[in-house]
Amino acid sequence: DICTQGFISNKDLKRHATSVHEGKKPFKCNTCDASFAGKSNLKKHVSSVHEGKKPFKCNICDARFAGKSNLKIHFSSVHEGNKPHKCEMCGTGFAQKDKLKTHVSSVHEGNKPFKCDICTIGFTLHSNLKQHVTSIHEGMRPFKCEMCDSNFTAKGSLMKHIASIHEGKKPFKC
Repeated sequence: DICTQGFISNKDLKRHATSVHEGKKPFKCNTCDASFAGKSNLKKHVSSVHEGKKPFKCNICDARFAGKSNLKIHFSSVHEGNKPHKCEMCGTGFAQKDKLKTHVSSVHEGNKPFKCDICTIGFTLHSNLKQHVTSIHEGMRPFKCEMCDSNFTAKGSLMKHIASIHEGKKPFKC
C-alpha cells in the first residue's frame, strides 16, 4: 500500500497509481503544457480552460465550474465553511488535502518550483507563473470590465473591481 486512497474499479486504481505515484500523464494538451492521466480529464480541461465552458453555477454566488464535484467543494468550503484539512503549523483550514500540501510546501517550506525564465521569480503554482508572464512580461490584461474601460490580469481582480466600484460592496469595515 502506497497511500490510503480507495477506488471502485481496478482501472481507476491503475490510473491513480500511474499518474500520482509514477508521475505519468500521457494525455497532453495541444494548446498549453498541461498533461493528464486520463483522456476524459484532458477533454474536461480543454472544454473549461480553453473553450470557457463551465456549466455548473453556484446558486449563491456567481462562481461557475467545469465539474459538479468542483461546485460541491466550492459550496461546502465557501458557503458552509467546511475546511477539514488543517495545517499543523499555522491552523489554516483547507477544503482539499492537495491545497493543504501546496500550502505547507510553499508557505512553511518555501518551495516555489515554477520559475520565470525571464526574471527568475518563483511561484508555487504553474498557473501563477503563467499569469505573471502574461501580465508582467507580455503586458496582457485579458479580463475586461464591461461597465468601464478597466482591464485586469486576473478574473479575481475584475470581480473585486466590479463588487467594490460598480456595486459599492465594501465588506471590510474599520
